[in-house]
Amino acid sequence: MAELSVFIGWDSRENIAYEVAKETLLENASIEVDVHPIKLQDLIDRGVYTREVDPLASTEFTYSRFFTPWLADYKGWALFCDCDFLFFGDVADLLQYRNEDHAVACVHHDYTPKEGVKMDGKIQTTYPRKNWSSFMLFNCAHPSTRKLTPQLINAESGAFLHRLQWAADSEIGEIPEEWNWLEGWSSKPSTGYPKGVHYTNGGPWFSNWQNVEYAQQWLDKAFAIDPDFAPV
Repeated sequence: MAELSVFIGWDSRENIAYEVAKETLLENASIEVDVHPIKLQDLIDRGVYTREVDPLASTEFTYSRFFTPWLADYKGWALFCDCDFLFFGDVADLLQYRNEDHAVACVHHDYTPKEGVKMDGKIQTTYPRKNWSSFMLFNCAHPSTRKLTPQLINAESGAFLHRLQWAADSEIGEIPEEWNWLEGWSSKPSTGYPKGVHYTNGGPWFSNWQNVEYAQQWLDKAFAIDPDFAPV
């Protein structure tokens, strides 16, 4: 049995981003890890995702990410991350941030986007605790986490979900910023690499978004996965 289950948000427009996130996570892991894509259409086909289309949703996993505890059968600990990650760190390090008193742990960003539009033309919304929900280590059996039923996820507002208002403030543990290092925002380390680079504004899979940190490492991995890959 894997020591950690990981659920990565999947978007039909960015499959290569998912593949790079998955491969770099696995190749740096020193523990057994199960990786699963969260595909919105699968949840719709199963009849558990019934939310109306949100015109402000920037990805197909804007809300489906909160199905992670349900997909893990509300057992153990499970990690969710967006697909636009490049991993240099060993996810075994995350196990030290498990605390049974906490419902979830994440990086407590104080982040305000510089631009109003993302690279792919989607609106860049601003709200408290922005990006906290882009990398979440869930304590799936915790009573507050178990509130994340399909019924609640389908009914509640985006603000309630993304601001983690389903958990008390004291139940939200903290993970160091190096695990959700926001490209274009976070300070570059003086040596080495961040453990998880998050291309929250756009990544090297866009042809005119190549001048970003660690782009060459991302591209090298993308071409290794798919020699026919071409930025769009």
